[in-house]
Amino acid sequence: MGQGSVRGGMHDVAVIGAGVVGCAIARRFALEGARVVILEKAADILDGASKGNSAILHTGFDAPPGSLEAACIAEGYREYLAIRARLGLPLVETGALVIAWTEDEEAALPGLIARARANGVDDVAPLSRAEILALEPQLSPALRAGFRIPREHVIDPWSAPLAYLSQAIAHGAELRRGTALLGGDFDGAAWQLRTSQGPLRAGLVIAAAGLHGDLVDRQLVGGADFTIRPRKGQFVVFDKTAAGLVGHIILPVPTAVSKGVVLCRTAFGNLLVGPTAEDQQDREVAPLDRATLVALRRRGEEILPALAGHDVTAIYAGLRPATEHKDYRIRFDAARRYVSVGGIRSTGLSAALGIAGHVLRLVQGGGLAWTAPETIRWPRVPNISETAPRDWQLPGNGGIVCHCERVTRREIEAALDGPLAARSLAGLKRRTRVTMGRCQGFYCTAALAEITRGRLACPIAEVPDDG
Repeated sequence: MGQGSVRGGMHDVAVIGAGVVGCAIARRFALEGARVVILEKAADILDGASKGNSAILHTGFDAPPGSLEAACIAEGYREYLAIRARLGLPLVETGALVIAWTEDEEAALPGLIARARANGVDDVAPLSRAEILALEPQLSPALRAGFRIPREHVIDPWSAPLAYLSQAIAHGAELRRGTALLGGDFDGAAWQLRTSQGPLRAGLVIAAAGLHGDLVDRQLVGGADFTIRPRKGQFVVFDKTAAGLVGHIILPVPTAVSKGVVLCRTAFGNLLVGPTAEDQQDREVAPLDRATLVALRRRGEEILPALAGHDVTAIYAGLRPATEHKDYRIRFDAARRYVSVGGIRSTGLSAALGIAGHVLRLVQGGGLAWTAPETIRWPRVPNISETAPRDWQLPGNGGIVCHCERVTRREIEAALDGPLAARSLAGLKRRTRVTMGRCQGFYCTAALAEITRGRLACPIAEVPDDG
C-alpha cells in the first residue's frame, strides 16, 4: 500500500526497525487490518542485530521461569511451527544436547532440568556420559553428563523475517528503507514523525529498534527504562563436509551472562561454532578478532575433535541488544500510543512471533482495534535451505552463478525484483546465499556486479571488504 492509499494520509501503525522483531510485529498488525508502515534506516532489512545469530529455534528451556522472555519464546515457537509450511519456511529437526564438561557444570544439570520443566519443556531427558556418546560418538569423551531437549531445532534465520514482512506487505503494509527517524511529536490524536525521507503521521508508534532501542525511546518520549549494552558474538563456520559429524545442537551449561558456545549444523549445510559474548560500546560495528576466533575454533575442536580435519569456510560477528536487565523490556504508553520493544538479546529469532502477539494484546487492552481481512494471504518465500529441493535442480534456472552455494541466475533476478527486492549485497546474500560459500565470492562477484548493475543502493564494486 503506497502512502497515497492511506486514508487521510495517516497510517494506523508505524513500526520503527525492520529486524526480525519489527517484521513479525508488522505482520501481526497487518493481519489485524491495521494500515502499517515500517521504517528502516538501512538500505535493507535485517541489517542490525538480526543479521548475525545461531539460527536456533529455541524452546526457552533455560529462560527465567515466569519471565516475559519465557512466555514470548514459547508462543513464538508454537506459531512458527503452525505457520511455517504455508510460508515455505524450513525446520531442521535436530534436538539438542546440553553437555556438562566440568564437575561444577554437572552439578548444575538438575537445576537446569527443573527450570526446563517449569517452562513447560517437560520432555527433557537426563543422559549419562555413555548415553550421550552413543547418540553422538564424535563428541569428546571428556564430557561428563547432560540431558536431551528433543524440540530444539535449526531454522533459516533470514527467510523467516522475510516471510513475515512479505505477508505484511501482502496485506497492505508499506516498507520504507533508507529512512532514518529524526524525531516526532504526539499531538493527542496521532504521531507526526520526522524522517530523512519526509514526514508521516501514524496513530500508534511501535519502536523495535534493536541496538538503538533506548535512543529511539529518548528521541520520541523523552526517556528509556533500559540502556543498550551491545554484546558481540563471533562465529566460526566450518565447511559443509563437517556437517555430518554431529546430529544434535550441542549446547553448554549456560552462565549468567551468556548461553555459551554452541556447536550445530545450519540449514545451509554447514557447521557453526559460537558465539562469544563480548561487551562493547559501538552499536554499529562488530570487529572480528583473530585471537578470539582461533580460540573459538580450538574450543570447537575440543568439543568435536574431528573438526580438526575440516576447513573453516567463513567467520562473522553479530551484536546483541543486551541491557542491564535480564528480561525483555516491553511497555505500552497508552496515553501517547507508544510501544517500546527493547532488550530482546539473543532469543529474538525464536520469540519474534510471540513478542508480536504480546504487543498486539497490550495495544488491544488500551482500546485500539481494527477490522481484520476476511481472507488471509500466505506468500511463500523461495527455499534457500538444504531441507528441500533447490532452484539449481529445476529446469530453466538460467544457470548457476554462485557455484559454492549453487545459486542460480533466476534466484538472483527474483531477489532483485518485487516490493522486497534486495537493495544491498548483504541483503542479496540473505535472500539467496550468494557469495557465502568456500570462495566467499571470489569467482562469482564479477558476474554479480553485472547482474545487479543499477539495482543496489551501493554498487558491488564499491562495497567495503566487510560487506
